[in-house]
Amino acid sequence: MRVLAAMSGGVDSAVAAARAVDAGHDVVGVHLALSRMPGTLRTGSRGCCTVEDSNDAWRACDLLGIPYYVWDFSERFKEDVVQDFIDEYAAGRTPNPCMRCNERIKFAALLEKAIALGFDAVCTGHYAKVITDADGNPELHRAADWAKDQSYVLGVLTHEQLKHSMFPLADTPSKAEVRAEAEARGLSVAKKPDSHDICFIPDGDTAGWLAEKIDMTDGEIVDETGAKVGGHTGSNQFTVGQRRGLKLGTPAADGKPRFVLEIRPKENKVIVGPHALLAIDEIKGIKVSWAGLPIAEVATGVEFDCYAQVRAHGDPVPARAFVTEVTDDGVTRQRLNVTLVEPLRGVAPGQTIVLYQGSRVLGQATIDTARSLARPDLP
Repeated sequence: MRVLAAMSGGVDSAVAAARAVDAGHDVVGVHLALSRMPGTLRTGSRGCCTVEDSNDAWRACDLLGIPYYVWDFSERFKEDVVQDFIDEYAAGRTPNPCMRCNERIKFAALLEKAIALGFDAVCTGHYAKVITDADGNPELHRAADWAKDQSYVLGVLTHEQLKHSMFPLADTPSKAEVRAEAEARGLSVAKKPDSHDICFIPDGDTAGWLAEKIDMTDGEIVDETGAKVGGHTGSNQFTVGQRRGLKLGTPAADGKPRFVLEIRPKENKVIVGPHALLAIDEIKGIKVSWAGLPIAEVATGVEFDCYAQVRAHGDPVPARAFVTEVTDDGVTRQRLNVTLVEPLRGVAPGQTIVLYQGSRVLGQATIDTARSLARPDLP
């Protein structure tokens, strides 16, 4: 096949491209220039997609003997990922920019351009697996190394996108083996540290970065009874489950720490309470998509058993789910309704919930509401 290898400049994408070459595919490497922000142009930036990363990707392609290009997707990235991140926080939600980047950049904009240029597939260094069923339909599954599994952030991929997705690291038992293979191949990125943090906030100060993008105004912090216990300089800088940095003026009666339970941007109010009140067992999701063909119960609205995961490295918990249809402004959309058999803590609107059956990813949704069936509504 003609394969476009997305080269991040890290060890995973380099080894994935090398394996695609070994498999006999006609491979071309491409690095995505996603940001023109000054903080991402310095050596040692903790995110990805820096100038340093571009150079590392070029060296890997040169060693592999494959063509190398840099594609400027910075404007699309700014609109679809960065602005979405700002808008979600402004609305009091907690977004996942990596999900949006995979959905709208790496497997929408990139794949669309790749197919237009005659490529059959896009190859990445993600740890996930595509399995084809008896009828030739693709399914997304967890990677062999569950510790490195990245199927959660790929849960936004659609049936058509999975048809053109290639993950050569799917069956690799560990990241250590990938690094050893890279070293044996002579790839300079063999010992390069993994990227972390949000790539467009390289210093890791999300609150400080948002303060420059969102109008912040002073407001109240109240407890679960509605009593004022402190103040803040902008509700948008908080996230559900947060404990540190609350600077509460009134201690809890039991002396125990309090956590952010809810954020209400319209009221500019932050609600805090004990850790026990963070437990969530009912989630409703919007912007629903299915990783491959949806299971039969989706079309019929029948409840089905599954496992739910709400963080990239979180533990999946048993759940029951069903799909309903809602009409808004004349447009009918799916709504995902999930009841967790085991409650999860710190679940916030804006996060992504991904459903699994065994190792298979069923689909995902953006969390619209999250509540405890046993907890009374907060004031």
